[in-house]
Amino acid sequence: MDLTRHIHTLGHYLKQRFGESVHKLSLAGDFTCPNRDGTLGRGGCTFCNVRSFGREPAALSISQQLAREKRKTDRARRYLAYFQAYTSTYAEVETLRALYDEALASADVVGLCVGTRPDCVPDAALDLLAAYQDGGSEVWLELGLQTAHDRTQARIHRGHGLADYRDAVRRAHARGLKVCAHLIAGLPGEDADDAHATLQTVLDIGVEGLKLHPLMIVRGSRMAAQYRRGEVGPMPLDDYAELAASLIRHTPPEVVYHRISATAQAPTLIAPDWCGPRWTALQAIGERLAREGGQGSALGTGWRGMC
Repeated sequence: MDLTRHIHTLGHYLKQRFGESVHKLSLAGDFTCPNRDGTLGRGGCTFCNVRSFGREPAALSISQQLAREKRKTDRARRYLAYFQAYTSTYAEVETLRALYDEALASADVVGLCVGTRPDCVPDAALDLLAAYQDGGSEVWLELGLQTAHDRTQARIHRGHGLADYRDAVRRAHARGLKVCAHLIAGLPGEDADDAHATLQTVLDIGVEGLKLHPLMIVRGSRMAAQYRRGEVGPMPLDDYAELAASLIRHTPPEVVYHRISATAQAPTLIAPDWCGPRWTALQAIGERLAREGGQGSALGTGWRGMC
């Protein structure tokens, strides 16, 4: 199914800008997280895999990682360097500059996607990202909000609240940076109304991109122990597909969806099993959008699809 018929995808956005496909390449810098290293707490969020809690230096340089990731895909000739692992602004600005510069030194890398926490984006890091954007690079600041409800943030030991996200977005937008908010559907204690309230809060604050994930129970997380005790559980596929499709229909068509589901593989993935195959959730969501209307249709101003 061609999701670009119903959703303003990142792939479509990038093709419109660059005139050809642009592929994201996932990278890992030598980062940790303040919710792991003792600054805010230890053990991280309850949904995180503890095997990633230790701060181990990247085995490969950024250039070596880029070369490895390029060999895995033949779908593009241009790339975005996606600093995905850990909190990718959690270092001194000169360290960040060296890593980002190394990624952008490759002629076929046209920009950066930087994943981080809302409480880990000091002005110096934002100034650095803005300078790359002002120089012509495509830049996305990806902020892991997960939920707009502070009660849930506390329950999952997130270590920050909505106020931190609001402040980070305000300062990013003051510099002209594009923000992509990460949201998790199905967090403990939340229902569809909570998810819609989170979406509306994010839209009201202002956002250029969204990344939507289902809650996944992964081996090594504190939530895995809660799952075994019957205290938490992931959403069934039909429920997630219905909720995701509804959120998409309530999203203005100009907002770019970077992702509408997520996958993991055994033995890391414990539940739900439908998060193993890549296309299962995408197909289910796409079928609902095809029947009920695509992005923005609930607002009376729907996405027009590929043009």
